[in-house]
Amino acid sequence: MKKIAGVEDVGHTQQSLRDLAAQWLEPSRIPKKFRIITDTSEFIRVNYDDIVLLDNSPFLIRHNQKEGRFGMDDQPKFWVKSAIDLSDGSKKIIKLVFHERFQARIGDLLIDCVRSALKEARILDLVREHDTFMHGYPVQDIASNIVRVIDFIPGQTMADYASAGEIKHEEYFTTSFPAILKEYIEAVQAILFLHRHNEIHGDIRRDHLLQDTISKKLRWIDFDFAHGPNENKFVHDLFGLGNILMYIAGGRDITIQVLQTEMPHIRSAITEEDFNIIFHNRIANLRKVFPYIPEALNRIFLHFSMGTKGYYDNTEELLDDLIRAADALHGA
Repeated sequence: MKKIAGVEDVGHTQQSLRDLAAQWLEPSRIPKKFRIITDTSEFIRVNYDDIVLLDNSPFLIRHNQKEGRFGMDDQPKFWVKSAIDLSDGSKKIIKLVFHERFQARIGDLLIDCVRSALKEARILDLVREHDTFMHGYPVQDIASNIVRVIDFIPGQTMADYASAGEIKHEEYFTTSFPAILKEYIEAVQAILFLHRHNEIHGDIRRDHLLQDTISKKLRWIDFDFAHGPNENKFVHDLFGLGNILMYIAGGRDITIQVLQTEMPHIRSAITEEDFNIIFHNRIANLRKVFPYIPEALNRIFLHFSMGTKGYYDNTEELLDDLIRAADALHGA
């Protein structure tokens, strides 16, 4: 990692910055004076049209990034900024240091989760040649904050890519799902790559898996969560993978509310054991809802249900079952 010089040594003037910006912006959109930031500790104060200097490279800040989380849509992430790299006009995501800690629960297991810029920087280095992950590099600001400069990925989240939309589920499952499952298996293989290097993603969710518009590949983003010590360091990633799998198989979350509204005749057949062990309003035993789902695939879902007799111990076990289920689908 490189540490940038102080602002007095950076070699940029207001005019030189305006000249750089003029290559990528309309004249009316270039501010008369830039606020130049070299210490990003107070990320909430890094705003639109500021210049963040990292390793003497100027990044013109645009907007805060947004994401859905815990059922809330479009929540601003004030520590994650979209930006223009004024050296070449490329779009970047600037991830500033944000200290956050919370506990995740899987059944009776509590997992401590903490944001770690250092951990994400380490993984960026590990996956720099791996096309199923976001790419970027870490750089320290003058306050030694580990800022990550990420290449922007145009595309849509797995939530949008694998949505059944308005078509009937059986049509979606027989026409779209087999191809999506094949792509998803490649994404699981990428997580296995991390695990074999004794690393974790740490925050596997369907909005952290994008379908790249250019490469058409699925790509993992946002792996800055580290976990406290627990019996199996990979267990949280495994349940994240299971939750995405059940979403893409259902074409959406199949919740108790969906059953009550759209399929009330099925509601009475659902027992406590059929629910997702993490999200207690979601159905894990999807074969009870869609009886044409093959048993081999549904057995995978049941590993993530309230009634499970055993979790997956590692990613290899999950991947082996996924490949067998996908082969059965394609051979049907």
